[in-house]
Amino acid sequence: MASIDSTGDSPDAKPKSSPIAEVFRLFLKLGLIGFGGPAAHIAMMRDEVVQRRRWLNDQEFLDMVGATNVIPGPNSTEMAIHLGHRRAGWRGLIVGGACFIIPAMLIVLAIAILYVEYGETVKADWLLYGIKPVIIAVILQALLALGRRAIKGPVLAVIVAAVIALYLIGINELLLLFAGAALYLLIKQGFKVWKERTNGIALLPLIASVPPAFGAATVPGFSMTTLFLTFLKIGAVLYGSGYVLLAFLHGDFVDRLGWLTEQQLLDAIAVGQFTPGPVFTTATFVGYLVGGWPAALVATVAIFLPAFVFVFFLSRILPIVRRSPTAGLLLDGINATSLAIMAGVTWQLGRASVIDWFTILLGLASLLAVFRLKVNSAWIVLGGGLAGLAYKGVTQGFN
Repeated sequence: MASIDSTGDSPDAKPKSSPIAEVFRLFLKLGLIGFGGPAAHIAMMRDEVVQRRRWLNDQEFLDMVGATNVIPGPNSTEMAIHLGHRRAGWRGLIVGGACFIIPAMLIVLAIAILYVEYGETVKADWLLYGIKPVIIAVILQALLALGRRAIKGPVLAVIVAAVIALYLIGINELLLLFAGAALYLLIKQGFKVWKERTNGIALLPLIASVPPAFGAATVPGFSMTTLFLTFLKIGAVLYGSGYVLLAFLHGDFVDRLGWLTEQQLLDAIAVGQFTPGPVFTTATFVGYLVGGWPAALVATVAIFLPAFVFVFFLSRILPIVRRSPTAGLLLDGINATSLAIMAGVTWQLGRASVIDWFTILLGLASLLAVFRLKVNSAWIVLGGGLAGLAYKGVTQGFN
């Protein structure tokens, strides 16, 4: 039997798909079915590229997760860009990111057009009702597999437990990420100094404070240049969740520019949350509201452009970081604390998603599908969405 690496020289061998075609198909699919937020996106990516396609191993995937957590921008989109680059070079970098972004952008653009026409967002509660509980199983599978490799000893185990607890009581995730990694590095270096004499000095990351507003100018009317620069700035400096994005958009588009109302902003964030793919496609919605479809495209390009640039440079320094003993310890700490934050997000998502007997059954069925039957995560997400639609349709009526 020919292996998956066969060149297809034998007469009956199937032609091997090119790496760029593989990247195109995979991330187009994930862009269409990627509900659930960054934790779910990353779990589905691991299922596809580590378990099924064997593009890389768990440690390499984990290093990518940790590294994308220390740069600004949308983590799951940066993972798509990084994985595309890993598989197919600079062309894969562009295709992987674009295919993950464009489906969500088009869906959000269509919703924005309906919103302007009819004055409200399209309801997606029924679909998400079924998708959210099954996503938990997909994320848990990734957490358990990556956790076995990330938690290297009792020191990291204690740090991970502490980070989860602190995250759940509301401590900022970026602070936890760097504090946990720095603590692990200091402890390991401390043991090393205690054992033997050393002259090395560990360099800890320095996070620059970037103001949320790009300049102080106020523009009375719409400007495509201002739109582009504002979203470019947000994409270049934003860390964290959709709530952080809300704060940036409010400061720029409601307070500073006055282009959006409070209700329009909340609707824009909601659309970004309930559609598949990255939540940053909220920019598409905002752009359409303030300047039509050309502004929607400009806003989308601007907010995602920094992610492509950051990952391009990150892909060149990550192998060097892993080879350095000191930097490698820091990366191990970042990897473990990244998973701890992901676990905290999963707990919160589970509490909000598993709310009645039907979602409990969906969650249990998805655990069986993931851990026992090894079903592809894409089918699990689609099945959960259809089950939610069917149940809500029967109990509440399709009208």
